[in-house]
Amino acid sequence: MARTITNNRAAETAASDVSARTIAQGHFRTLRQGTPFQPRIDALARTQDWYNWGGYRAPHSLWDEELEYFAIRSQAALFDISPMTKYRIEGPEAEAYLNRVTLRDVAKLKPGRVHYTAWCDDAGFVLDDGTLFRLSPTRFRLCSQERHLPWLLDSAIGFAVTVQEETEAIAGLALQGPTSFAVLRDAGFAGVDKLRVFDLADFPHEGGAVSISRTGFTGDLGYELFVPADKALGLWDRLMQAGEPRGIRAIGYTALNRARLEAGLIVANGDFTTAEHAVRADRLRMPDEIGLGFMIDPEKGHFNGRRAILEARAKRKVRHVLVGLEIEGNIPAEHAIVYHKKSQEVGLVSAAMWSPMAKRNVAIASLERPFGDTMLEDLWVEIYAMRELQYQKLMKRAKVVARPFIKLDRRTANPPADF
Repeated sequence: MARTITNNRAAETAASDVSARTIAQGHFRTLRQGTPFQPRIDALARTQDWYNWGGYRAPHSLWDEELEYFAIRSQAALFDISPMTKYRIEGPEAEAYLNRVTLRDVAKLKPGRVHYTAWCDDAGFVLDDGTLFRLSPTRFRLCSQERHLPWLLDSAIGFAVTVQEETEAIAGLALQGPTSFAVLRDAGFAGVDKLRVFDLADFPHEGGAVSISRTGFTGDLGYELFVPADKALGLWDRLMQAGEPRGIRAIGYTALNRARLEAGLIVANGDFTTAEHAVRADRLRMPDEIGLGFMIDPEKGHFNGRRAILEARAKRKVRHVLVGLEIEGNIPAEHAIVYHKKSQEVGLVSAAMWSPMAKRNVAIASLERPFGDTMLEDLWVEIYAMRELQYQKLMKRAKVVARPFIKLDRRTANPPADF
């Protein structure tokens, strides 16, 4: 009997191991949950190149990452932004609450407008950046890279306001590129030509409404659309049908990332480490250290991190600067170390590319002041290039340059151009 029990236990253990492996393998075969647009995206996915975006299955590319980039710059590109974290914030004190937790003066944000903002912990270090949409005098939508619901709820104590995550309930699309306006117009969104940069308005869609803002992450003419999840597929089909004569294409993140880099835009936990993710204290960044100092309004009332930020300014304790670099040659300097006089390490490149639009080798880098601030000469990057199956170290000269690396007039043209 003892032997039988032992054999049964061994069989159960073996079966359990097989089951665990099967579950694990299945987990990797099916990445996380899909967005409301997943049936359309899966049907177009030729590369099967996926990544995990906040628990969702999202594409690095769908058909060809190079051609997807050029779709942004020459046609209209459709990108699923549903995994972006979204919060509905409303109540009679919503404005006062958001003024307390974010850097910019929310009183200056009128209904039907959007602004780019950020928020910090009490020590003045950036927790995240994102966009704030004012839907009405008392209703807002806050969009961000990371999740912050517990922090937002704790910060709401004492305010007559409700905070609710609506990431799953609201689907989002970014429609970017020179023909994006024409696609929206041809899709029947009458009056979309009146939207200026950072304007927001509701338009009829399938018996409800879709919110369309003239915003985006590409530095190009573009829009972002938000719709209830059950109306998502109808919106996708409406745009694709209207955009077919103008070459609309669905794209993945790799193409979008290239466009945002040309536009000099930063990514949380890419170009800077958010305060909640930083393990080492020297990885923390204040707004002035990542190019977000323009958001700070010392004249408005108290906001998170105000005292620490203003003290750092007054005592010259701002230790880093985020800069744009132009690098000699045409080999991207992704994650390259930046040196002064080829010997002293002074920073690190966080994003880099050869820009087809600017015809320059460009990068975003975080440098230790005074380098990149008052000391701009004799900067170099260390690049390792694969040459005939062997890495070769290249030291290339770098020059601090202004961002954005490209500036497209069509992005801000009023009315938008009809390409």
